[in-house]
Amino acid sequence: MLLALVAQFNSFYQTLLVLSAIVFSTAGVLMGLLVNGQPFGIVMVGMGIIALAGIVVNNNIVLIDCYNELRQEGMAPLEAALEAGCLRLRPVLLTAITTVLGLMPMVLGINIDLLGPGLGLGAPSTQWWTQLSSAIAGGLAFATGLTLLVTPCMLVLWQRKPREASKAEAGE
Repeated sequence: MLLALVAQFNSFYQTLLVLSAIVFSTAGVLMGLLVNGQPFGIVMVGMGIIALAGIVVNNNIVLIDCYNELRQEGMAPLEAALEAGCLRLRPVLLTAITTVLGLMPMVLGINIDLLGPGLGLGAPSTQWWTQLSSAIAGGLAFATGLTLLVTPCMLVLWQRKPREASKAEAGE
């Protein structure tokens, strides 16, 4: 995955920024498990982190690609980051909100009985999926903030660093 991202972005920094979002989103996974009172199970939580990684990587790739296109059009780094964040706000939020809301019945352990119409709570069939859904929902809620706030900020900081260093060397 690292090589594919480096080939796409032609930048190690942007690639590491995308992959670091996966690592940081695991904090949201742990918070989601704590809020729901679920234990950390290697198999189901691990599968949740893998599923979450796909969504987080996709959101960050599209945001960074939009930023790079705006920079190629001649926008300043700060303007490009703000514009990319505005352009990607709705798709990222829609992805996150629909996924989290779609997982809420599993997170809460709600079971729908189709034969005898009714809802049940804490049925044995829901116990399998509660850890997985809690991991994805918590991680995605946390990672959405990372994608929309931290990623553009890190892109701007990276662009400012070389320019400020060159000004210091020139004695300005």
